[in-house]
Amino acid sequence: MIDLLIVALYFTVVIIVAISGKQTKEVTTEEYFLSSRSLKWPSIAFSTIATNIQGYQFLGMMGSAYLYGLAQASLEINAIQGILFAAFIFVPYYLKDKIVTITQFIKSRLGKKVALVYSLSNILLFSTITIGAALFWGAYAADIVFGKYLSIIHGDRLTRIAILILVLGIFSTIYTYLGGLTAVVRTDIIQFVVLLIGGIIVMFIAVHQLGGWSQLYIKTPEMMHLHLPSDHEKLPWTHVFGLFLLNINYWCANQSVIQRSLAAKSLKHAQIGLIVGGLMKYFMAIIIVVPGIALVGILGQNGLSDPDMAFPYLVNTYLPMGAKGLVLCALFASLMSTVDSTFNSLATLWSIDIYKEYINKNATDLQTINAGKRAILFGFTTGATIGIILLNLKFSNPDDAFTHTLNELRYYINCGIVVLICAAIFLVAPKHKITLVAFFATIILQLILKFIFPDMNYFVRAMWVILISFFMIKLFSKTKFKRIKSLIHSDSNQIKKLGLGMLISLILLHIIFH
Repeated sequence: MIDLLIVALYFTVVIIVAISGKQTKEVTTEEYFLSSRSLKWPSIAFSTIATNIQGYQFLGMMGSAYLYGLAQASLEINAIQGILFAAFIFVPYYLKDKIVTITQFIKSRLGKKVALVYSLSNILLFSTITIGAALFWGAYAADIVFGKYLSIIHGDRLTRIAILILVLGIFSTIYTYLGGLTAVVRTDIIQFVVLLIGGIIVMFIAVHQLGGWSQLYIKTPEMMHLHLPSDHEKLPWTHVFGLFLLNINYWCANQSVIQRSLAAKSLKHAQIGLIVGGLMKYFMAIIIVVPGIALVGILGQNGLSDPDMAFPYLVNTYLPMGAKGLVLCALFASLMSTVDSTFNSLATLWSIDIYKEYINKNATDLQTINAGKRAILFGFTTGATIGIILLNLKFSNPDDAFTHTLNELRYYINCGIVVLICAAIFLVAPKHKITLVAFFATIILQLILKFIFPDMNYFVRAMWVILISFFMIKLFSKTKFKRIKSLIHSDSNQIKKLGLGMLISLILLHIIFH
């Protein structure tokens, strides 16, 4: 009962905080979509990372850590690469141009047609896979861990998870619809704190049951390596190169992630927020990966028939009453913090890039915001539908490598987005038509390489696709790279030093835990 009371309290606090930030009828587009460009670095840091954490990370990534050890952490810590690129190269350009959407930046560099393709690609991804996967994984993870508590919703598991998808989706829709980015950021901060507390509880319980931190090296020394052989099926060490390029998409060209930085009070606040967010990624890697490794030491590598049950096993076996309620809240928080951010970014892209640009060029602020609100409702409808489809697919084939399949689907579009944004940033004068051709070429190259090299790791395949397409733009555009000095910007030498310190820390981690 105490666990359910904690969950009820969590939802109450979230909705109160969200409603307190409800916008008035006189709200401007900048207020609704960018919180009047007033965000300070703590809000940027916590909200950005809360958006990044999803339910599947507790299930899938902890399960992968149970199988592959510390190597799974590379997906988290190497996000630092993309975060530093965002902080010192991309965001300064965005803030200088005072853009509302990244599409506007693409348009100024690569033309209207390329910008339209970028915007529609993201709208397609956000309204389908991004929202759908977040709703599915959050609800699915919550049921796996807390099916006993959630059985009050419905006795049939499939129906119960479907109801969770709808209810949590509606809840996120309501406060995003009412409050815009301000409500999203306020609730994300709460959700991040809950995520952090829940993750810390599970981690310390796991390490305690193992016998202490030193036992990680004594009982599981073979699991304490960041780099696996180059022929490893899932996590070869070579994947870091493809991951580096894909991180540019996620951290530098993803509206749902970068929107907080666009709403920053100043470049200083944006850069510090991203750097602090990078430090949080280190911490989240520890929280998610260490319990999986610890469980190997507790049970042995063959102790679980299904690695994805690592997180549920730890929660249900070792956590006391009350702590379970906090962890359930953490799972709900991981879902809602991703969904609300995606809703807001979907609304921004549709209303600014499509509605105001092509449908109603003379739209007032109120008309533009209402168009964004309709996009949120559309996103909920499509996202919930996709979430329920994914749920049925999972139940029909429980052993399917679901996470990897969804990632591969995303990369068919994400590779092209990386090529576009890199051409806009790093090349002096790329030709617009060639850039557009290169975008669509990434999809064809993906299919060709997958056919010729079916066993190639998808991170590695993404790397070759991006590099070939990007250099195709450079070659046929007959253009040059911009000078490195002209690309890097910072608010102060102190911030530069912080960024350099983060880069050095990442390199040292790879050396120490190679």
